[in-house]
Amino acid sequence: MEQLCTFEVASLLVGIDILSIQEILRVQPVTVVPLAPSSVRGLMSLRGQIVPVVDLRVRLGLPAAESESAGFDVIVRTSQGAVSLLVDEVGDVVEVGQDTFEPVPETMSASARPFIRGAHRLERRLLLALEAETVACVNLA
Repeated sequence: MEQLCTFEVASLLVGIDILSIQEILRVQPVTVVPLAPSSVRGLMSLRGQIVPVVDLRVRLGLPAAESESAGFDVIVRTSQGAVSLLVDEVGDVVEVGQDTFEPVPETMSASARPFIRGAHRLERRLLLALEAETVACVNLA
């Protein structure tokens, strides 16, 4: 069994392994980084630590949010350090197993496929399991 913290990103329900999450905050102010990839919203200061902010909507090829001040920063621990993933809403922690797991749906866009490990069939929705290390990978150089 695996525990995934769930989030709404546009119309998608996504989940990240709870062990990868450091903390969840309301959207914090960011400093824009010139020439950064479009998925990088900017940099934020988290108690003195500089953390890149990745907009999950853009990263997954979804339409941009109407408001830049709405949503949540999900701080994820990666091998490169902390990275914030910007999501629309925070959901519940769900426990999932191999019995509900399926490969990445064929209908998923090619731009989003590298960031998704697979999907879990829940009662009323499909939960896309994100690969935290891959989706949070940022190259600002």
